[in-house]
Amino acid sequence: MKKNLIILSALTLLFQSCAIVRPGEVGIKQRLGKLSNEITTDGPAFYNPFTSKIVKASIQTNDLVLNLSLPSKEGLSVQSDVSILYRLEKDKVATIINTYGLAYENIISNVFRSAAADVSSNFFAKDMHSGMRATIETEIKIKMENVLAQQGIVVESVLMKSIQLPEGLANSVERKLQAEQEAMRMEFVLQQEKLEAERKIIQAKGTRDSQKILSEGLNDDIIKLRSIEAFQELSKSPNSKIIVTDGKTPMLID
Repeated sequence: MKKNLIILSALTLLFQSCAIVRPGEVGIKQRLGKLSNEITTDGPAFYNPFTSKIVKASIQTNDLVLNLSLPSKEGLSVQSDVSILYRLEKDKVATIINTYGLAYENIISNVFRSAAADVSSNFFAKDMHSGMRATIETEIKIKMENVLAQQGIVVESVLMKSIQLPEGLANSVERKLQAEQEAMRMEFVLQQEKLEAERKIIQAKGTRDSQKILSEGLNDDIIKLRSIEAFQELSKSPNSKIIVTDGKTPMLID
């Protein structure tokens, strides 16, 4: 019985001194409050439970979602949901935890707020709702990288979503877009009308030219020749006909 108790205690101690590091994580041993530089990846990590523990951190791409109000160049506030895609460099996880602790996402969000305010204040509110959005996202990302990259935090993307302009401005932008679309539609209609007009002019010129060529080719000799050919064809017909003619052109009466 005593032996079984010893074995059970040993097994319990063994399990308590082993941590499982999952895929996409790294484990760092912390002994007496000091982090080791040795990193453990997928698999078990053993440690002395009386003096040490395993601190785990994700090195996968993480999505930090924030909702905040961005200032615009004209002094308006634009509400937006923002996704910050970031990851930790595996070899710098110990430095990140030593510098920022496990609440490093708070640092990322603070750096973003500062960078976003600096960048968005250089753009008009309507730019955040147009094709300039990608430019704003890129500039914010660059500013964040200048602060975080050297610490081992890699900012992969900054994505602005669900942008809400002030109501009056939103209506103005919508009207402008509708006007632009209507102008594009009218330009298309005018272009079609222009092409149709050009087609009719070309057709009329062709008809005129063909008639001119035909009239120029019908001289007296050709008319006489055509009349002779017509009389010859009539002579071959078994039907009776009355021919009224001035000697030049026939007129047929059944």
